Amino acid sequence: MRLQKATRFALYAVLELASRPEGYVSASEVAAKYGISLNHLAKVLRALGRSGLVEASRGVGGGYRFIGNAKRTTLLEIVQLFEKVDPIAAGERQPGDGTDAGLTLKSVLEEIEDTARATLSSISLDTMIKMTRRHAERRAKGTDQRQPATPAP
Repeated sequence: MRLQKATRFALYAVLELASRPEGYVSASEVAAKYGISLNHLAKVLRALGRSGLVEASRGVGGGYRFIGNAKRTTLLEIVQLFEKVDPIAAGERQPGDGTDAGLTLKSVLEEIEDTARATLSSISLDTMIKMTRRHAERRAKGTDQRQPATPAP
């Protein structure tokens, strides 16, 4: 599944903020950790603020903090804030849709989308934070043999 940059940035930001509930985290700290443009991250954080998931505080000691419920907020909720509706799901007609192959392809693509939606809706931020911590522990111990996925050329 390929996500837009803003969606990935939002997921990184929300996971970082939710994993540090003790206080505010600066946008520059999050941007530096994940290697993201501070300007892009600021736009994403504003959108997260409008959605009621993130709160901003100005001044010394200010920054951003997650104000949602990490046990109830799912990855799907974050993704839906930034991803456009898929034209297949929206019923947009494509060339060849009326053919047997087109109808079959549409059915397969809808099934893939349903599976992705179900998976994203089944993973809470809290679960993702725990998974991230376990991954970090395995990496620190040198027991994680998995290599990061590389995009196809």
